[in-house]
Amino acid sequence: MFNVAAFTLTHVSTMATWVFQEQAVGWDPISLWHQMGIPAKAVVIILFIMSGWSIGVMIDRAMAFSAARKQSRAFAPAVAGALRDGKIEEAIKVAERNKKSHLAKVVTSGLMEFRAHQESGEIPGETIEASKRALERTEAIVHAELKRGLGGLATIGSTAPFVGLLGTVVGIINAFKGIQSEKATGLAAVAGGISEALVTTAIGLFVAIPAVMMFNYLTGRVEAFDVEMDNSSSELIDYFLKRRGMRRT
Repeated sequence: MFNVAAFTLTHVSTMATWVFQEQAVGWDPISLWHQMGIPAKAVVIILFIMSGWSIGVMIDRAMAFSAARKQSRAFAPAVAGALRDGKIEEAIKVAERNKKSHLAKVVTSGLMEFRAHQESGEIPGETIEASKRALERTEAIVHAELKRGLGGLATIGSTAPFVGLLGTVVGIINAFKGIQSEKATGLAAVAGGISEALVTTAIGLFVAIPAVMMFNYLTGRVEAFDVEMDNSSSELIDYFLKRRGMRRT
């Protein structure tokens, strides 16, 4: 009878300790952070740095694209009116007042090249070609400016899940270490490792998904800007050709 009571008391004590340990496990962010090991914390810090950098790129590009779109809407009709009246200097001044506009940057280069050869009595074909090359160079420069930071955003979107996966592997290893050290398979033995694995995986996906979505969206905006710059360049070259024809007549 004494042995039975001792056996029962021992197992009840063990069960109570196990339940108490399980209830002591915290799943709030602060508790999860304290339960993590140094490698998992390093992974989380890296992911937060990547997230901060990607958010900075998103905000910077959104502001730049918004300003470019706003100024281009004001620039296009104003410069069209100036060119219609043959006021090259006025068109250049309009472009200089809208320096954030992608269209203004491209058109300005063509107009300045045009003005540099305007003193001659005729606009030769070489001048048209020179203006076309100036427009192409400026388009390439503006395209690179518009895409600034998008390469890093794509890199973060593709690598963040793997960084999170590294934390997952570390967490699983720590979970097995907990089982080995506690000689048990209860929640308390593996809570730290499981929390590391889950948190790092979730943060990795949380960083990657917005980065990929915004990269695709911003890339689409850049492509739309490229089309607008190509159209503006073509229209400006047509204007130069018409003006040469008018001078000949």
